[in-house]
Amino acid sequence: MADRFRITLAQLNPVLGDLAGNAEKARDAWGEAKAAGADLLALTEMFITGYNAQDLVDRPAFAADAVAHIEQLAVDCADGPAIAIGGPWPEGEKLFNAYFILKGGKVMSRVLKHHLPNETVFDEVRIYNAGPLGGPYAVGDVRIGSPICEDAWHEDVAETLAETGAEFLLVPNGSPYYRGKMETRVNLMVSRVVETGLPLIYLNMVGGQDDQVFDGGSFVLNPGGELVLQMPVFETGLAHLDLERGPEGWRAVPGDLAHLPDEWEQDYQCMVLSIKDYFAKTGFKQALLGLSGGVDSALVAAIAADALGPKNVRCVMLPSEYTSEHSLEDAKAVAERLGCRYDYVPISGPREAVTEALAPLFEGTEAGLTEENIQSRLRGLLLMALSNKFGEMLLTTGNKSEVAVGYATIYGDMAGGYNPLKDLYKTRVFETCRWRNANHRPWMAAPQGEVIPARVIDKPPSAELRDDQKDEDSLPPYEDLDRILELLIDHEASVAEVVAEGFADDVVRHVERLIYLSEYKRFQSAPGTRLTKHAFWLDRRYPIVNRWRDPSK
Repeated sequence: MADRFRITLAQLNPVLGDLAGNAEKARDAWGEAKAAGADLLALTEMFITGYNAQDLVDRPAFAADAVAHIEQLAVDCADGPAIAIGGPWPEGEKLFNAYFILKGGKVMSRVLKHHLPNETVFDEVRIYNAGPLGGPYAVGDVRIGSPICEDAWHEDVAETLAETGAEFLLVPNGSPYYRGKMETRVNLMVSRVVETGLPLIYLNMVGGQDDQVFDGGSFVLNPGGELVLQMPVFETGLAHLDLERGPEGWRAVPGDLAHLPDEWEQDYQCMVLSIKDYFAKTGFKQALLGLSGGVDSALVAAIAADALGPKNVRCVMLPSEYTSEHSLEDAKAVAERLGCRYDYVPISGPREAVTEALAPLFEGTEAGLTEENIQSRLRGLLLMALSNKFGEMLLTTGNKSEVAVGYATIYGDMAGGYNPLKDLYKTRVFETCRWRNANHRPWMAAPQGEVIPARVIDKPPSAELRDDQKDEDSLPPYEDLDRILELLIDHEASVAEVVAEGFADDVVRHVERLIYLSEYKRFQSAPGTRLTKHAFWLDRRYPIVNRWRDPSK
């Protein structure tokens, strides 16, 4: 019997729907695995299709094409290490999330996912059928158990595999990032190791897919829960892992332990990667945004410049008569410090033309929010014109606090194709700006140093749509608002529970009302980076028409 087994762990970034491209990535990794003398190349869950494919995978032609690419991969890679790769498996009228084991030019065996996640961003119960609890598969004379992603979050699959002869566990994942998730993963996998007494390999993919970002961070645990290998987060790469058989069974040989950054860095890198991949995978190369001189647009400019390179980011200041001199100076300073293009497009003329056109219809009414929003909508119109003319994707800049309460103009500053701040509350925006000013990493394409001037971060936030306007004229202070929103949205607390934290009942109910009234805006808003388990989109699906309000006291 073999006393040593080498697995090449492929922490890669598949592109959803690019079956040929994903197969080519698998071939390239297989070539490196072969050169390294590996016995097995391990790829992630649903690698051939990309993940999360949602209803696309339910199309019979798509699933059949995916299987055909896997079968061809087996033929192309017949002479060398086995391959373990995720993909769909149609069987009659059923469809399974499967893990294919390829060896000798054919599909040697398949593992079918048993536990189908049906929460947050996942709808697998609706899309797939649950596979049976099964046993291990053999690669040579080594028996391997592969709980597929969610299967490893439950004890029954791993225990069944151990009881039926698995010698170690290889867990392929399509596990998207949310803040603090790595600790959750490690704790759960330690539980599987303790329960089974087997080494466990946790293999995760990397890359952005719409709102979700897969953060990699693959790791290996030996019996007892000892961490013996840690791959980087948010980076692709291969790791050649050796396992040795001794008197007590298989043990992984210790390898590199990559540094895991803190939550501020992980959030920032997540936003950068989401922009980078959203552009690369949709074919866009350049971005533009309205740069107001405020903190939100400054942070979006920094993220975009770090993701795409400063020369691929256009910042546009669109001032009205209410735009302060400070804002003009600050917007230009941000663009210059980042090294981005800066354009200046006043909206006074277009605003006068719109005001004149509407004057006969508005006669006898008082000026108010409608007139303020015309400014925002003119900016959206002009920015979208630039986007259309030059093929640059418009980024929106509303933070989660604004998106939550509707403090944004639909068809105005909400116009655009992607929003990296969509799941970042305003108070975290301030701190993230300070973090970026103080830190620089090799994966950041923009310059280091104070790229966002301190004055931009410290001045009172304002939409500058009327004289002397401040956000807190219409909203509670952001420290209070964000805590109320966190309780109502992220923790689904009742009004009474929020009031019990010391907030006034009328303030909490006002915020709750704004959240529900703004649902229609969020329904039409651009996708954005998911940073928590309670992001706006697939994590939170509320009806637009809804008269219920919390009656608790």
